[in-house]
Order: sequence, then C-alpha cells, then structure tokens
Amino acid sequence: MGILDRPQSVAGPGWSRWLVPPAALAVHLSIGQIYGYSVFNKPLTRLLSGDVSAETGAPGDWTLLQVGLIFSVALFFLGASSALFGKWVEREGPRKTMVASALLFCGGFFVAALGVKLHSLSLVIFGNGVLGGIGLGLGYISPVSTLIKWFPDRPGLATGMAIMGFGGGALIGSPLGTALMGRFATDGTLGVGSTFLIMGAVYLLFMLFGAFLIRVPADGWTPPGWTPKPQPGGMISTHNVLVDQAFRTPQFWLLFAVLFLNVTAGIGVLGQASVMIQEMFSDRVLGAGNGVTAAAAAGFVGLLSIFNMAGRFFWSSTSDRIGRKPTYMIFFALGAVLYFLIPMFGNMGSLILFVAGFCVIMSMYGGGFATIPAYLRDMFGTANVGAIHGRLLLAWSAAAIVGPSLVNGFRDRQIASGVPAAQAYSTTMSIMAALLVVGFVANLLVRPVAEKFWAENRAPAPSHD
Repeated sequence: MGILDRPQSVAGPGWSRWLVPPAALAVHLSIGQIYGYSVFNKPLTRLLSGDVSAETGAPGDWTLLQVGLIFSVALFFLGASSALFGKWVEREGPRKTMVASALLFCGGFFVAALGVKLHSLSLVIFGNGVLGGIGLGLGYISPVSTLIKWFPDRPGLATGMAIMGFGGGALIGSPLGTALMGRFATDGTLGVGSTFLIMGAVYLLFMLFGAFLIRVPADGWTPPGWTPKPQPGGMISTHNVLVDQAFRTPQFWLLFAVLFLNVTAGIGVLGQASVMIQEMFSDRVLGAGNGVTAAAAAGFVGLLSIFNMAGRFFWSSTSDRIGRKPTYMIFFALGAVLYFLIPMFGNMGSLILFVAGFCVIMSMYGGGFATIPAYLRDMFGTANVGAIHGRLLLAWSAAAIVGPSLVNGFRDRQIASGVPAAQAYSTTMSIMAALLVVGFVANLLVRPVAEKFWAENRAPAPSHD
C-alpha cells in the first residue's frame, strides 16, 4: 500500500500543476453520475412486471417513493462522510482517498446490481446509497483540496474546474445509463443489473486513472513568480486555521448558512423544474396546443443542467477577480429579485423570461458550490481546507431535505386549498426570495478570522511526512 501513501504522491521538480485538473475531472465526472440517477427510477419500479411502459408495476414492485430513497441516502452520506473523514483526507493525501472513493462508489454499483437481481431494495440502497454515498463524499472533497494547494493564485478557477465536472456528470451518466439499459433490456432486470455492472467497471477505470495521475505539491511550493499579497480588509488570509478551531469560529457558521440557503433555494426548484414549467405554462393557461409538453419540459431540465455546470466555472473564476464575498452578494441579491419576478413572468405568459430567469438562478446555484471552497481557503488558509470543506458540506445534506420539502409542501397545500396549479408556486417563490435575503445578511456579516484562532497562535499544524 506504500504507493498510495501521501509521501509517494509528492510532485517532483518540474511537474506541471495543469495535470491536476484532468485528474480531478476524472473523479468528479464519474461521481457526478448521481445527478443522473433518475434514469433508473422507473425501470427499478417495473422489475417484476418487466414492462417499463406499464402505468403501474406488478404486485411486489417497488414504488417511486421507495426508489427515491436511493438518491436521498446517497446525498446524505456524501455530506456525512465528507464531515467525518475530512481529517483523514488531509492526513492521507489525495491518492489514497481517491482510490478509496473509487472502490466504494464503483463497488456500490456491483452491490446494487446484486440487489436488483435478488429484488432486494435494501441491498440497492446499501450499494448505491450508503457505499456509493461515502465514495461520493471522499471523491468530492479530495480533488478540491488538492487543487486549492496547487493554485493559490487562482483558487476559484481551480475549484471551478473540478466541481464543474461534478455538475456535468449527469450529461454523461444519463445517456450512458439509458443506452446500456436499452442494449441489455432482456437480461431479466430490464437492463438495470447489467448497466450497473458495466458503469461500475468503467467508472472504476476512470477514477483510478485520476488517483494515480494526481500529485501534491512539495512543502513550501508556490507558483513561479507568485507571492501572497494580503488583500484590503484582510478577506484573504495568509494564516492557517485548523479544522477543530475553524468549527468554533462564527465565520464557519456564517458560511454554513450561506451555502445552506443558496442550495436550499436552488435544489428545491431543480427537483420540480419539469412539473413547474408544465403547470405554469399549460394548455389551460396558454391555450390549447400552446402549452409546454413533457418533452419540452425535459429539454428545459437539460438546459438548467448546462447552466448549473457552466455557472460552476464562470462564477468561481469571476470570484478570483472580484472576491468571494461580492460574488455571493450577487448570488443572493440577484437571486432574490429573480425568484420574486418568476411568478410575474408566469402570469404574463412570458416563457422566454421564465426560462432565462431560471437559467441565471441555476448558474448561481452551481456557482455557489464551486466558490465556497475558495471562500473557505480565504478565511482559514490551505492547511486543513479539505477537512473544513467536508464539515461544511453538511449544509448540502440539510438543504437536500429542506429545499424539496418546502417546494413540494407549499405547492400541495396551495392546490389543496383551491389555488390553480399555475399559481401554486407564488408563495414558494416568495419564500425562496426571503431565504436569499437572509443569506445576503449572513454573507454581509462575514469578517476575517480573529488571530486567536490562527494555527501559529496554537498548536502547530500536523506534519504529513
């Protein structure tokens, strides 16, 4: 196991740091498949009937609600494992962590394939949800932490390159999964079992490629010709704060609120985007034959995914120029205005403004994920940024539960009280706008970390040698 140890992955003189982004992308494009997991949902609910086109499954088939637990469990364990193993990631280095991520994430597909064959939902949840979710967490934070260390001059650009891959994983995973299920549809599991086996093997190769390509910089390394320059107001620190101390600072909890509120607003709408556009722009609203069809709504969801992915790179790169705090000011201020205007666009029957507004919102949703690691680096330094990032991702786990619950709950309540479906989202959009206003205030309160939390004023940072 020596080849996986951190000292074995230290880059030698002349090694190009631009080899790190491809290594990070190999992992993030693979684990980002979780965003495209919904392509398996309907086939998993028809395993016993053997007919995907059937309106209902056979007796004993799983329900859509039961199958939906797989995605929820995976996201929960992503956040939980990131927080729990953050220190281990920093201590052991990216190579060992990324290998562990590959074995867990891809091994989860193999276990899930067995669960599909045996028609055991608990085994599928354990495979893709628990094992896969832990692999997600390890694979998510390790490349990001390494990129920040290699690109201290452009941390936003660096993290954007990797996290853009996570956002775009569904663009590869969804069509790949669909094509493979079509190819192996007669395997007795509607192609799901065979697809899980092949995808697990393919992703394993890609993730191991990234793990053995990646390197960490030698102690004291900096980009040629670059020297740290303290920023006005001290918003980019030249000091390090260790993870346990960072957890006790008000800055950590303010940034926790910033990420939680930004993600809650975005993920709640993302999960209902297809239904929302069909209900707000139905034949009843626009006239017979003019409403948004299911196929058009699917295209809308795909467009949102593209803006989600592109926003991760665009906004994180922009934050290198204008600063992390101003970038989040834009997210919250512009987002609140757009959420307030969305119902108005629906009432106007302006489909173009509706789609454009949500595309901008989704770009800032993705940008929030990509910018937060650089924000943490600014506040707490690079020594424990991976572990700190891991703990902060618990905000994502919480938002994945709260966001969809808010949107779905208020929509159902409005419709139950007699409000037309096309108007049932007005209250929800107002609540999302209010959440972003709170996020604006939380971001406004972020200040440099007090000296008493600096590592040099406490115990020295642990050595990785």
